Amino acid sequence: MLFFTQCFGAVLDLIHLRFQHYKAKRVFSAAGQLVCVVNPTHSLKYAPTRCAAAQTSTEQGILPPCHHHEAVHDPQLVPCTCPLFSCPWEGHLEVVVSHLRQTHHINILQGAEIVFLATDMHLPAPTDWIIMHSCLGHQFLLVLRKQEKYEGHPQFFATMMLIGTPTQADNFTYRLELNRNQRRLKWEATPRSVLECVDSVISDGDCLVLNTSLAQLFSDNGSLAIGIAITTSKVHNAEAEI
Repeated sequence: MLFFTQCFGAVLDLIHLRFQHYKAKRVFSAAGQLVCVVNPTHSLKYAPTRCAAAQTSTEQGILPPCHHHEAVHDPQLVPCTCPLFSCPWEGHLEVVVSHLRQTHHINILQGAEIVFLATDMHLPAPTDWIIMHSCLGHQFLLVLRKQEKYEGHPQFFATMMLIGTPTQADNFTYRLELNRNQRRLKWEATPRSVLECVDSVISDGDCLVLNTSLAQLFSDNGSLAIGIAITTSKVHNAEAEI
């Protein structure tokens, strides 16, 4: 009975996922956009990451303890960019994508324009929805987070991070678009580099920010569809022509 119960639950989850994907394709098929259904993942109560801990220590005027017997940190190593967990992994920038896919099982979708369909928006904060977007020869990390920036008032924060250096990130522009019930909301900005902390981007508000009421206005049965488009920046194109 336990075996059949587990199998039945897996079948129901598969049917639900296929239904969400079909619904999204029906809405966005006219635009010819690829749809990626993203299920939520609860963070581990946001244990302080290394970047957050370093920022707090700096603000308090406290420097991290230094021990002469410890190995010197390699400045070329990048900490794990996945905001879901306090992951101790470090590696070079070129292997970040493989780490995210193999260790954290983050999906990657290719195409100039895609639709990010986040399900179960009603779940309590903190919750994250994450995918990787491969476009224009680079990989980008899209993070949608539900978080209480003020107690009792959850908000949604969406940002795009380039898996590359800040100089490379300046060459691109990303656009996030919500479109439903004859209403349209757009956010356009330069992506930030994954060398910066996602937490810092959200704290600064340098991203698409939605309160609960606005998110519900654009959601459909608890799912929020965000259109994503990435282009090369106009400044970069003009310099190339010169």
